[in-house]
Amino acid sequence: MLIMRLLLVLIVLLLALSGGMYIFTRNRRYLTFSWRLLRFTALLLAIFALLFVLERYILVGWRILL
Repeated sequence: MLIMRLLLVLIVLLLALSGGMYIFTRNRRYLTFSWRLLRFTALLLAIFALLFVLERYILVGWRILL
């Protein structure tokens, strides 16, 4: 869980930095980087949430049935 929090803090810092660089330079490369990073973060969070649901409900429920 600690690694996930550190990763989210790093991603937020990268998004803020790339947004600031876009404002400073007006180079669209930084916006595309931000968009890709945001999509990657959403995918990573979806995978983490799926694994959490799998571990929390399905595996615990399976032990009750056995």
